[in-house]
Amino acid sequence: MPAEHLALEVDGLRFRYGDAAAWVIDVRRLAIKRGEHVLLTGRSGSGKSTLLQLIAGLIDPGEGRLSVSGQDVHQLRGAARDAFRGAHVGMIFQTFNLLQGFTAIENVQVAMMFSSIPPREHRAKAAALLERLGIERPFAFVEDLSVGQQQRVAVARAVACEPAVVLADEPTASLDPENAAGAMDLIQQVCRERKAALLCVSHDPSMAARFPRVESLDQLASAAAGSAAAVGGRSV
Repeated sequence: MPAEHLALEVDGLRFRYGDAAAWVIDVRRLAIKRGEHVLLTGRSGSGKSTLLQLIAGLIDPGEGRLSVSGQDVHQLRGAARDAFRGAHVGMIFQTFNLLQGFTAIENVQVAMMFSSIPPREHRAKAAALLERLGIERPFAFVEDLSVGQQQRVAVARAVACEPAVVLADEPTASLDPENAAGAMDLIQQVCRERKAALLCVSHDPSMAARFPRVESLDQLASAAAGSAAAVGGRSV
C-alpha cells in the first residue's frame, strides 16, 4: 500500500528497558490505513501501553522504524517532535491526564497550541467541539466534572487538532459498563467524523466486537520472533 494512504507504519520495532535482556516490544510489521479502526489486545504487562508511547514519540526504540503520516517520528528531536506529536497524534489515556486547575475549554485549547489553527480561533473551535461532545459546562474546572464528562473532554482534546491517528490506552477502564459503551461509541464516531485512524489497546474481550480489525501484540511479537528464527535456520 502506498505510504500516503497509511496513518501509521511500524517496521522491525524493538524496545527494552535499560540493560534488560528481553525485548518488551518486538513488532515486525504493523500498518494502519487512514481512517481505519484497529483494536490491539494483549495480556496485562505485555507492552501495549509501551507501544503507544513509542508511536507517540514519548520514548525511543532500540531498533526499527515508526512513521506517522509518512514522517519517521524518531528522526525528530526536541521541540520538533513535540510539535509533530501535537499536530498529528491524539491521545486518550486510561486516567484521562487532564490538566487539573484548568477548565474544560482550556484543556482543549492547550492541545491546539501545536496545531496550524490560528490562535484567534482556538477558543471558538474548542467551544464548538465540547458542545458537539455534550459538555454543557465548558468553563467548569475539569475536577468538578463527572468521570463521564472528563472522558468527553479527553476525547475533545485528542481530536482537536485533526490528528492522523488517535491512540486510546484502555480508554474505558475508569468507567462503569454503561458509560464505557457510550464512551467507545463516542470515540469511534468522532474519529470517523474526523477521518482519523484509531488504535485502541485493551484487555477487555468485549471490545473485539466493535472493531473490524483486531491484532494481538503477542502474535505480532511471535511473527517477529519467527522471522528471526528463520534466518540461517537458527535463532538470531
